[in-house]
Amino acid sequence: MAGYKRYHKEDAVSYTLGITVTFELLRFKREYVNKVYVHSAMKQGDTMDKLDSICKEDGIPVVYTDKIFNILSQKENCYVIGEFKKFQCCLDNSKPHIVLVNPSNSGNMGTIIRSALGFGLNQMAVIRPAADIFDPKVVRASMGALFSTDFEYFNSFSEYQERTGNRGIYPFMLNAETSLHNLKPEEVFSLVFGNEAKGLPEEFASIGTPVVIPHLKGIDSLNLPVAAGIAMYEATKNRF
Repeated sequence: MAGYKRYHKEDAVSYTLGITVTFELLRFKREYVNKVYVHSAMKQGDTMDKLDSICKEDGIPVVYTDKIFNILSQKENCYVIGEFKKFQCCLDNSKPHIVLVNPSNSGNMGTIIRSALGFGLNQMAVIRPAADIFDPKVVRASMGALFSTDFEYFNSFSEYQERTGNRGIYPFMLNAETSLHNLKPEEVFSLVFGNEAKGLPEEFASIGTPVVIPHLKGIDSLNLPVAAGIAMYEATKNRF
């Protein structure tokens, strides 16, 4: 396995695991692609011809090897891996933001990124400590939506507020008084979600307009990606 290693947060590169995600990488962030790996089980045909054509056009090496797949992917249906350089983004403060406070689950983060893009919300702030947005698990769960999203990390929510200016702030909390049904967000807003296990810290009850998603008492709370999806739909439904 010489030359290949498992992904680490400190690495300068990350990976797309799968053909669909790799095509999204090549479509939106082609300038950051180092190479594309192809498994021996990848079938020849139109899809492979398209991949070869895109890579050849930009001089991106296509490497045929199974070794890296044994290290990076346990998915049986993963036959293409893209290697790309990590990149930096800056939030557009004239647009609505999704704010994730201390997210810890890579799959949830990727799912929220994908849902957010579907609702036209491609600006994401992440408050540390937090999951690594370049973790291949995040990239795969986003189905490549990461490559169409501007994101930025902040050391605290107060730092985020200082950098992003005046906007409507809507923290989602179980003990909030404003129901999601009554939410009428400002033109420029931030939907704020907490950690999967702990939610938002209590101090968010005095920040902006805290919002609750009503549900029956048969459960204590909604799954984070589900709650975020419901909130994003409700906040943007009049824009479509």
